[in-house]
Amino acid sequence: MKPSYTFIDHTADVLFEAKAETKEELFAQCGLALEETQVNLAKVEQKVTQEITGENEKLDRLLFDFLDDVLFYKDAELLIFNKFDITITKDETYKLHCIAHGEKLDHQKHEPKVDVKAITMHLFEVKEIDDGFYAKVLVDI
Repeated sequence: MKPSYTFIDHTADVLFEAKAETKEELFAQCGLALEETQVNLAKVEQKVTQEITGENEKLDRLLFDFLDDVLFYKDAELLIFNKFDITITKDETYKLHCIAHGEKLDHQKHEPKVDVKAITMHLFEVKEIDDGFYAKVLVDI
């Protein structure tokens, strides 16, 4: 399966689903979909890196936390990303290590779309499927 994300019509917010063969690819696709919601990703250059780490007992909560962190860096540091190098390990808990690649938000260059306010738990879903992993995410705009 080729990693992918798809936007789904929703009346007030932005809903997307992602599929990938691995947990790491799934998280990366969700990160890309979150950023694509806000800017034209084709205009983002990989000028800076940002380490993002996380830990949680549940995979879905780890994804929620990861997306919340990506959103935090946009809001607090004006960083947007177009590539995520992710490793997820599991012993007693799931542990995420990510190097996000991108640059400072430039409203002229990056063609802003909508501003995501928050990741929501409404309709949020992560599950293992026959050929990999699936996620559904609704973001508040």
